[in-house]
Amino acid sequence: MNKLLMASVVLSIAFPAFAETLTQVERERAMSELHATRKQFLDSVAGLSDAQWNFKPSPDVWSVAEVAEHIAISEDMIFKAVTERVMKTPATPEKKPEVHGKDELVLEKTVDRSTKFQAPEMLRPTRRWPTEPVLTEHFKESRDRTIAYVENTQDDLRDHFLEHPAFKLLDGYQWILLISAHSHRHTLQIEEVKANPNFPK
Repeated sequence: MNKLLMASVVLSIAFPAFAETLTQVERERAMSELHATRKQFLDSVAGLSDAQWNFKPSPDVWSVAEVAEHIAISEDMIFKAVTERVMKTPATPEKKPEVHGKDELVLEKTVDRSTKFQAPEMLRPTRRWPTEPVLTEHFKESRDRTIAYVENTQDDLRDHFLEHPAFKLLDGYQWILLISAHSHRHTLQIEEVKANPNFPK
């Protein structure tokens, strides 16, 4: 056995098959979505007065402050679900056919506000952050952490899965896309509040 062949055999024993990481195209797609929706959200809340920040179109409709808090909470909870739940499940690449095509589904259907959902108790606003600057600073830190994770992770996000209430089975990458799509959905909700004829000038 020549030295090169022997070395390859030793390496194959010492390092069995590596888990697949994201492709560069997948990384860039997710980072592009995350950067774009980061800017959309921050632009939507920039320069608001306290009256605008807290204005409620009606008692049962969230204010900009409440929607923004929901976005910030959800960012943290979905990211935690990816790192502490999705990636702790056994790798099951045989499930990939079940989630085929769901990248676009997550990005498109999440943003469609013609269908409304009731937020679970844990994601409802309770004034966790006292002011707009404090909340937006927290959001920026969370989103930048998410972007850095996507840019650098070697996790095999495509081989780990978790059920979603609406989309059913999603892989880890699709849960990352959901972070972006969810903030996009609710940034549109913020714009709806701002478009109310009684929104403070």
